[in-house]
Amino acid sequence: MKHRWTHLPKNELLEGQFVSSLNASPLLARCLINRGINDLSEAEHFLSPKLKHLADPFLLPNMKVAVERLFTARSNGETTVIFGDYDVDGVTSTTLLSDALTSLGWKVDWYLPHRMDEGYGLTQAAIENCVKEKPHQLMLSVDCGSNAVESIAWLSSKGIDTIVLDHHQVADPHPAAVALVNPQLQSGDKKPFAELCTAGLAFKLLHALVKHGRELGEPEFASFDIRPFLDLVALGTIADIVPLQKENRLLVPAGLKVLNKTQRPGLAALKEVSGITGEVGGQEVGFTLGPRLNAAGRMETASDSLKLLLSPDLKTATHLAKNLDAQNRERQRIDRSISDQILADLSNRFDPEEDFALIEGELLWHIGVVGIVASRVLRKFYRPTFILGGEGGLYRGSGRSIEGFDLAAALRQCDDILIAHGGHAMAAGLTIEEEHLPEFKKRMNQIAKETIPPELLIPELKLDSEATLADLTLRKLEELQKLEPTGRENPPVSVSVSGLRIVSTPFFMGKEKQHVKFDVSDGTAESTVVWWNAGESQLPTSTFSVACEPSINEFRGSRSPQLRLLDWKHD
Repeated sequence: MKHRWTHLPKNELLEGQFVSSLNASPLLARCLINRGINDLSEAEHFLSPKLKHLADPFLLPNMKVAVERLFTARSNGETTVIFGDYDVDGVTSTTLLSDALTSLGWKVDWYLPHRMDEGYGLTQAAIENCVKEKPHQLMLSVDCGSNAVESIAWLSSKGIDTIVLDHHQVADPHPAAVALVNPQLQSGDKKPFAELCTAGLAFKLLHALVKHGRELGEPEFASFDIRPFLDLVALGTIADIVPLQKENRLLVPAGLKVLNKTQRPGLAALKEVSGITGEVGGQEVGFTLGPRLNAAGRMETASDSLKLLLSPDLKTATHLAKNLDAQNRERQRIDRSISDQILADLSNRFDPEEDFALIEGELLWHIGVVGIVASRVLRKFYRPTFILGGEGGLYRGSGRSIEGFDLAAALRQCDDILIAHGGHAMAAGLTIEEEHLPEFKKRMNQIAKETIPPELLIPELKLDSEATLADLTLRKLEELQKLEPTGRENPPVSVSVSGLRIVSTPFFMGKEKQHVKFDVSDGTAESTVVWWNAGESQLPTSTFSVACEPSINEFRGSRSPQLRLLDWKHD
């Protein structure tokens, strides 16, 4: 067994209410409870999400001030530059606001920083280049800026106001922006809107602007429909791996419907070069469209991704989409090369008793792929991981964490030896001089050692329920599809099934025969198990239990239950 199996606790009273009131199976009812749904109304909204349930956008911190300043810019004919981040969230947010504000009468330009030359966010180099290239009176910083205290003060000294629209942790003291629209400013453990990434916040800002414009009687706003922009919201939200709960539970399903019917030439071209011919869901966004949109920003600048999404015609869009596809293939080649190097090295020297955080860096490693590499290393060794690259004695890198270790908080404890840092509990970035790297490794490992209990160093499988194969019929699995799209904090349904025997000859698949499929029986029914990337792992030789994700396999017009194996153990 490679994981800790944890069956989430039962709430039989609430489960019974859901079963009777929603006409739901016990398994669906339990899954709703496991996803934090605590009352009938919330359960109904979760199973049938509707945009009318979205909250008033003016409930966001400083939204009213931001809207008023933007309307002042519109009235005065001021140029507003949208300064975005270079990931999918930043690019979709910039696209949404650039497209919408231009349509509604604003003078708009945009600027995306160059990852290699300018770094992440409102760096001094980036804002100086932005001001020089694109003179403006108002900057709208999206998906960055919450920690840019000095940069925003510099902009102010040049007579430029800044609005920050962001979801990252906020510096203390706060940047002196005209308006800092960030859910993290709200107090308490359960911050309203904290699930939103910047694409969601951009949609909320657009909603607020349209509401205000209608209140003012401005004719352009009366019939302006904000729903066609939901395709961008779905892209940014899924790609940013934020919780698919609350507002995101309303925005993403609606956004996927728009995405599948989108008239946006850039997305049509991107789907074409990606080989997507059927329905676009969360998997297609997360693993096919998202990586291609991210590729340009990872390699150099995300301008091509933004230009693609803003493309006015299919010919222009197709050329850009092919470029992004080529950049993505190059990105894959580079990150695999670095990953293979690190994994081979660590396999020879990793000590689970001493290595509580992994920090690896070489100055020639491409900083655009270090986040992906960090995720690969973490999956292999299950330790908080930082991978750094750079040049000229300056390291820049990304970190990925495990449950129970807050990367952003740990970096704050290393503030005195870092040039810059920021991010979330589970993902963060930093810049550090080469001479301080040994101390950073030592200090971060000690922080992790003192913080992480030993049991948390074994990855946990949180299972929704125990089940029999008879519980996992095609009809019941179709009912579970009401929970889709799945993602963070709304994961795919997972169960344990015990008393299994293999009743077919295992069939090995893939170029390297790394996947295996076999039929099982528990005495109540039979089903097919698929174990992806099993490699040369041992198969069960006697009665066993599996932790798995039940799903529906569709092949040549036939549909049947299938279990995706996560882990197994002998009974």
